[in-house]
Amino acid sequence: MNILDNLKYSKEHEWVKVEGNIAIIGITDFAQSELGDLVYVEVDTIGDTIEKDEIFGTVEAVKTTSDLYMPISGKVIEFNSEIDENEGDNPSIINSDPYGVGWIIKVEMSDASEIDDLMSAEEYKSFID
Repeated sequence: MNILDNLKYSKEHEWVKVEGNIAIIGITDFAQSELGDLVYVEVDTIGDTIEKDEIFGTVEAVKTTSDLYMPISGKVIEFNSEIDENEGDNPSIINSDPYGVGWIIKVEMSDASEIDDLMSAEEYKSFID
C-alpha cells in the first residue's frame, strides 16, 4: 500500500497536499484499491464553499458508489479535467496514480489550521492496518 509522507490524510481516505493557500485533494491508494476499477467521478461543487466533512462529490466503481468528503473547509476551484466526463473522461487514472495525475479537486482553503486535524502518513498507516 502506497502512503506518501508529504501528504495529510482523512479518516474518509482522502489525501491533501498543501501548496500555499491551495489544497489538492484526492483519494488514497488504499481507497482506490478497496473500490476497484473506477468508472465515473462526479464533482458538481465547483465554485462552492464546502465545510470540512461535507460531501463534495462521488466516485463510482464497477460495483459501488462512494461519497467524497472534504478533509478541509474551502472553495472548490478546480476539478481535474483528466477525470471529468466532459473533458478527459478517464477516471481510471485514479487507480493507476492516485497521488499524481489522479488528483480530484483543488480547493482554496478557508482555514489552513484544519490541516493539523488530519493524519500524518504514519497515523494513516496505523489507521488502515
